[in-house]
Amino acid sequence: MKRFLATVIVLTIMMSLMARNTDANERPIVYRLPIFSNINSTTWVHTQRAFAEAEELNAEVIIIHLNTYGGEVVFADSMRTKILNSQIPVHVFIDNNAASAGALISIACNKIFMRPGANIGAATVVNQSGEEMPDKYQSYMRSTIRATAEAHGKDTLIVGNDTIVKWIRDPRIAEAMVDERVEIPGIIEKDQVLTFTALEALENGFCDGIAKNMEDVLEQLGIENAKIVSFKATFYDNIKGFLTSPILRGFLILVILGGIYFEMQTPGIGFPIAAALLAAILYFAPLYIDGLAANWEIILFTVGILLIAVEIFVLPGFGVAGVTGIVFAVTGLVLSMLDNVVFDFSNVDTSAFMEAFLTVMGGIFGGFIVMIYLSNKLVGSENGPVSKIALTTSQDLELGYVSVDSSMKNLVGKSGITATVLRPSGKVTINDETYDARAVEGFVDKDEKILVTGFSSGQLNVRKHQ
Repeated sequence: MKRFLATVIVLTIMMSLMARNTDANERPIVYRLPIFSNINSTTWVHTQRAFAEAEELNAEVIIIHLNTYGGEVVFADSMRTKILNSQIPVHVFIDNNAASAGALISIACNKIFMRPGANIGAATVVNQSGEEMPDKYQSYMRSTIRATAEAHGKDTLIVGNDTIVKWIRDPRIAEAMVDERVEIPGIIEKDQVLTFTALEALENGFCDGIAKNMEDVLEQLGIENAKIVSFKATFYDNIKGFLTSPILRGFLILVILGGIYFEMQTPGIGFPIAAALLAAILYFAPLYIDGLAANWEIILFTVGILLIAVEIFVLPGFGVAGVTGIVFAVTGLVLSMLDNVVFDFSNVDTSAFMEAFLTVMGGIFGGFIVMIYLSNKLVGSENGPVSKIALTTSQDLELGYVSVDSSMKNLVGKSGITATVLRPSGKVTINDETYDARAVEGFVDKDEKILVTGFSSGQLNVRKHQ
């Protein structure tokens, strides 16, 4: 009897645990990605890892918890593309502001939820000073935000006997968030950039619900008993985001070029080349760890630098090694920023290639400008910090400085014996002293009598004595 009771108790406990596990496994997973800062390279790094984690967890939905005043368009565009191509539905909860780049990201999401008092819009492209960028930038943003709105397609409504087909998110309204010239009667007047409040967005199809918090969002989505998993950035994520910023990458390229240049100007210092090496490591390390920079791309860059060094120190004026080195170095820097497989660019967006190319070329161009400027400040100036190490003085001929021993002119007209074969250069002996010499007429065998006819560049000019 006791064994029977024990068996029943054990089975009851096991069934209870199994039921709990089953219940836990059946709970839908909602992945939350908080974005409470400007859109930049770090935000893009967080987004990539968050989407990857959501896929690993088989999340039912991804909800971007957003509050931003905007940021860099290039990263907002990358996030927009990521959202539109996601296999997992992506929604956004605007917890106050979705301005500029934030508006573009929000419009890309399947559903938009806004806290009471929140805003969305004002997506005009501006510079760091807040001034509007030229129209070519606005044109690109207008096209991008229209295409994002169009990606959600159209909806068919039946009103009485009429069938009405309308955009789920009107591309014209989206464009009005960028271009102040767009006028939509009853919504926005000309010469004003459109920004919606939560209620206005709800009325015009740019908000799917007003929510006070995440729980309200889940209730409106019809998701019950959900397990919310929030993204948590690691230290490496933030470092990688910082190091992959286009501005910093351009600066690192500048340091690489500048370090090599100043090492050539002040040989033996060691610091410029050390700075260049550190900048190269900081440039390639996050890209290599992330799988973007392959071994061959780093080797290609290294070979390019070596070819440039050969051009400068071994083959001056030839050109082929230098040009090849520049092509190799630039190609290595550009390809290391792209998600390509060798030379297969089928998965690489044109915008990503242009961003990488412009970042590298901007760094190179900026590097040359800075090198020219600092050459005068650091090396050329008498009070420059490198002036005491680098050779900045000259020995002028007018002051009596000469490059060779002037006493050699006294040997002109004297006779001697060849100490080696002159083909045409070699050694001669005059008055028991050995000198470098060059035959001006053909070759002269060893132990032949010669006559000194002149001297130049520290070398005697001789001919066979008749």
